[in-house]
Amino acid sequence: MADQQCLVIIKPDGLVKSLTGNIISMISETKLKIIASKIVRVSKELAESHYSELKGRLVEKFGKEKGEKMFEEVLRYIRGEFHTDRVMVLVYQGPDAIKRIREIAGKTNPEEAEFISIRGKYGRINSKTGVFENVIHVSDSKENAKKEIQLWFEPEELTDIIFPTKKQETKMDKIVWD
Repeated sequence: MADQQCLVIIKPDGLVKSLTGNIISMISETKLKIIASKIVRVSKELAESHYSELKGRLVEKFGKEKGEKMFEEVLRYIRGEFHTDRVMVLVYQGPDAIKRIREIAGKTNPEEAEFISIRGKYGRINSKTGVFENVIHVSDSKENAKKEIQLWFEPEELTDIIFPTKKQETKMDKIVWD
């Protein structure tokens, strides 16, 4: 079986509760290889891009007003307005990576997740916002994994070249060490 990639985000509630080690340890049981990781402050633009498909699903399911309000709460959550303004983003690679990590992560709704899963152990539903504080995001398909990895990482940030790349000359300001 060919290797597959999967994006994992340890969300702000996971960082503020110091669960990164526990979560990575649980995922390590899969014997998948980490090919990228970093800590990121999530901009509104990045959050909107990451959850671009969610807004339509929420509006369709709950109506325009409620769906848009729920979407804004999700953006506030991933941007760290309830906890910390950082997330840890990782790319795992190996056979059946998505399925294997999603099984360990558990169902999106922490109340429905098996108690031994990551979300079952560490997630909760925020009673003030109704947001699922489910500690972790895991890609749900090969297509979304590719889209998400390319959104969160530049090619040179990965230890393996997993998608086609090209060399492009750019001129941009860059912050460098003084």
